[in-house]
Amino acid sequence: MKILVDMNLSPQWVAVLQRHGWEAIHWSSVGDGKASDRTVMEWAVNHGHIVFTHDLDFGAALAATGAKGPSVIQVRTQDVLPARLEALLVGVLKEHESILESGALVVVEESRSRIRVLPLTR
Repeated sequence: MKILVDMNLSPQWVAVLQRHGWEAIHWSSVGDGKASDRTVMEWAVNHGHIVFTHDLDFGAALAATGAKGPSVIQVRTQDVLPARLEALLVGVLKEHESILESGALVVVEESRSRIRVLPLTR
């Protein structure tokens, strides 16, 4: 599984994800830090990456467009540093890896995680 870490998350996440066996890259390594969410999502689709973000707009964009990808892992906590969230995120990724590879929005909160298969429909 290949993961693109969004600009709103620390580049420290790349090493954390790689240590657990996933390929990871921070957006600052491949694109403009001021790029639109749409640009980030297009890059992720074109390069086969899942987007890992703290930005709620990615889920909204998936819902508005009915897109089948990219998969998005959206963290909804105050403290988004690896020291606080590593165990939680790694557990969610391992549990939902196959569905993320197929297309999903996974929302991770400290008390629970929710998953929706793409495309998002009402």
